[in-house]
Amino acid sequence: MGTFIVHGGKSLRGEITPQGAKNEALQVICATLLTGEKITIKNLPDISDVNKLIELLGSLGVRVTKESDSITSFEAVDINLDYLQTKEFRAQSSSLRGSIMIVGPLLARFGKAFIPKPGGDKIGRRRVDTHFIGFQKLGAVFEFDTLDPFFKVEAPSLTGTYMHLDEASVTGTANIIMAAVLAKGLTTIYNAACEPYIQQLCRMLVSMGARISGIGSNLLYIDGVTGLGGCVHKILPDMIEIGSFIGMAAMTESEITIKNTAYDQLGIIPDAFRRLGIRLERRGDDIFIPRQEHYEIETFIDGSIMTIADAIWPGLTPDLLSVFLVTATQAKGAVLIHQKMFESRLFFVDKLIDMGAQIILCDPHRATVIGQDKMIRLKGTVMSSPDIRAGVALLIAALSAEGKSIIHNIEQIDRGYQNIDQRLNALGANIQRIE
Repeated sequence: MGTFIVHGGKSLRGEITPQGAKNEALQVICATLLTGEKITIKNLPDISDVNKLIELLGSLGVRVTKESDSITSFEAVDINLDYLQTKEFRAQSSSLRGSIMIVGPLLARFGKAFIPKPGGDKIGRRRVDTHFIGFQKLGAVFEFDTLDPFFKVEAPSLTGTYMHLDEASVTGTANIIMAAVLAKGLTTIYNAACEPYIQQLCRMLVSMGARISGIGSNLLYIDGVTGLGGCVHKILPDMIEIGSFIGMAAMTESEITIKNTAYDQLGIIPDAFRRLGIRLERRGDDIFIPRQEHYEIETFIDGSIMTIADAIWPGLTPDLLSVFLVTATQAKGAVLIHQKMFESRLFFVDKLIDMGAQIILCDPHRATVIGQDKMIRLKGTVMSSPDIRAGVALLIAALSAEGKSIIHNIEQIDRGYQNIDQRLNALGANIQRIE
């Protein structure tokens, strides 16, 4: 288990470029299973979740060629479906939640798919019903034995249909789209997720020959085709990492320029940070955050306490709630953080309280943060990263704290953030990695 030793209290300065988007990468990598032709993906992040998924596809028989540090090509010519029945496959796929998205492409192209109950962050219940209900509506037969948590779907052929998703699941929408592009006839998906990740997946599939309309909305029309070709696809910058850098800059009184952000794809993220009082300036496609000794949380027009809550896109992504929470601990004012989607994602606040933050955990979904306006600094402590987003929030806290902090289980951070210690050290941070 790896550890970060962080000597905090240092202001950072310089430029940093965000990695490719993790969530998009997991989707488009799975989409390479839809064709035997070559697909080249650019701006792939070098993080453990992405690398594990690429290894899984390699074990399935996909020819994987790493052309540079951030460019990899895939050729899914000879797929070994028998591998899906092996213990090795169960071990590989159950440790990675993104593996669930191989089901749609395999079902569409080969008529069957198997997957164990997926793993991933321990942030509460993350049901997969939406995925399999969608496959069933397309004509697949679903089998699941509670004594053996292994999902099976089979279909000699898929037929387009109308479906209204019970939840706007990002991975569920992606999986159903990838199944529907090779189904016979028209598929209509209402209440589809429409995050930039989904939009990018749809654009990639269109470049491969798919027929998809309504991209960017929650109503998608997919006219199935008989086959797909290859393409070259470039992944967007990771908006979660961009948000993490904005919060870090405010907490550490740093002057930072975030380069090449694809600003128009960030939605309300910049304005949500402005509501915490953080000044940031758009410069072309870059974001400049000036050094701020203080930032003050807004109130609503009637003077009531500000609430920052997650929502389906174009609302605020839940992956940034942990960063907003930690950033608010050193603001002036108070804010209610409402994490609606996952009931365990706020359970890392006890570690911030140990560091001196004033936080009231109201229930599993809500926390009230009383900002201390940097009058009382956070203190270094020993902690462990419970999941990707909480892990980076704790790293931000440690960078702003007085003294030394020790963060264990940094493998969780590495799942979503590429060489984060090296990149922040280049800005003036003092982070030591111990394996």
